[in-house]
Amino acid sequence: MTAAAAPAASPATTGEQPGVRLARSRRNAELSLLLLALVIVAAYGATVEATVLDTVTPDFWVPTAVLAGVFLALHVVIRFLAPYADPALLPAVALLNGIGVGFLRRLDLARAAPADRESLAIFAGNGGRQFAWTLASVILAAGLLALMRDHRSVSRYAYTLGLAGIVLVMIPAVLPAKYSEIYGAKLWIIVPGVGQIQPGEFAKLALLAFFAYYLVRKREVLSLASHRFLGIDFPRGRDLGPVLAVWALSVLVLVFEKDLGTSLLYFGMFVVTLYIATERVSWLLIGLILFFGGAYLAYVLGGVVGGPFANFHLRAQIWLDPFADPYQDGYQLVQGLLALGSGGLFGAGPGGGEPLEIPEVQNDFIFAGIGEEIGLFGLSALLVVYLLIVERGLRAALAVRDSFGKLLAGGLAFTLGLQVFVIVGGISKLIPLTGQTTPFLSAGGSSLMANWLLIAVLLRVSDAARRPVTGGGGPAARPGGGPPEQLHGAPTEVIRP
Repeated sequence: MTAAAAPAASPATTGEQPGVRLARSRRNAELSLLLLALVIVAAYGATVEATVLDTVTPDFWVPTAVLAGVFLALHVVIRFLAPYADPALLPAVALLNGIGVGFLRRLDLARAAPADRESLAIFAGNGGRQFAWTLASVILAAGLLALMRDHRSVSRYAYTLGLAGIVLVMIPAVLPAKYSEIYGAKLWIIVPGVGQIQPGEFAKLALLAFFAYYLVRKREVLSLASHRFLGIDFPRGRDLGPVLAVWALSVLVLVFEKDLGTSLLYFGMFVVTLYIATERVSWLLIGLILFFGGAYLAYVLGGVVGGPFANFHLRAQIWLDPFADPYQDGYQLVQGLLALGSGGLFGAGPGGGEPLEIPEVQNDFIFAGIGEEIGLFGLSALLVVYLLIVERGLRAALAVRDSFGKLLAGGLAFTLGLQVFVIVGGISKLIPLTGQTTPFLSAGGSSLMANWLLIAVLLRVSDAARRPVTGGGGPAARPGGGPPEQLHGAPTEVIRP
């Protein structure tokens, strides 16, 4: 007589729903990836010392240990406040941030007298300031995670954030040049004796939150088509108002702040968020025509009438032929191109290049300085890390169940990718030079803090997207509750003003 087989556990006894796979927090995976990133940062620091100092000092590990304490603390915060957040975001950003701090310290070593290099303090120079900004940025990101338990709460302040974003964009434009202009671009608020702040870095986050809220409410109207041309449905003329308004704002930025990159960033993130909301390719075509048409008009006017258009005309001329004046106007771009060319496939090795030949290499040309030392393969690896962050942000946008979260996360991920494109395109002569900083690599507190805030929002949205679904469609199934609606076939949530 055979024993009866034990009955299989039913969904009722296990607490699972039929057809629903409970998600895992994956925090241990995040910890493992974070430790791997820190090992890479430590190896980079040791290689720099071996090249620059001809020895590896006994305390080469101290800078990495300081960063490890900061990033591990944020990991613990995520474990408690966003346990289901994407496990790849923090390690990827920590790797970029760590490499950026390591390269800035490498520049400090190169600037110091040979006799003083071994005794250079880890908190000295640009590298030391970047340590401090990293600590402040991570604390700010942790604070945002603590305050924003539900990403949809941001929508309550959408109009306030939109107004704040416009004010932040316009402040440098209205300030006198001595308080806002560096190398021809008016992007900063310069405080004598203290430093400078780039308010546009924070403006992009505020404006994007407003764009997401506005498009959630207006997407049905903006999706309406008036006629079809070449197989593409174009919107009604009356619905072009918001696009024209943001286009006008971007043109004003281009003219009065004299920067193509910032103008492209603002207009691009609005048009792409609009495309995500409506899924109409016509909006992308209209956006491209408006932006490039405005940029070309500004270039022509710069050559004819000068005035506020002159700076953009000069930048475009440098882009077209930087070797026409390689020792004056085109000097920075030429040196950046020479650095990338001399790096070749494998580079001169960490610490083996001559990055100080590039003016302001610690800021918008840091990618060229690093590229000389790690080569094309190394730069490709860094770009893959950026691509991973963007992909994870888009994945969170696809998975989250509310409309506002989809547009917010998708817009943030695209904005980060567009900023990387703008700066890498500028130093590689694909587009005219811009005043943008390379996220997480360049020296400066404004960019670092703003981009860590961006990552905090993506962590919060991905936590909501990956949180396991429980029975009854309660808060665990849809964080924050609220009746579902449909957005492109996916169950989402209604945004209540």
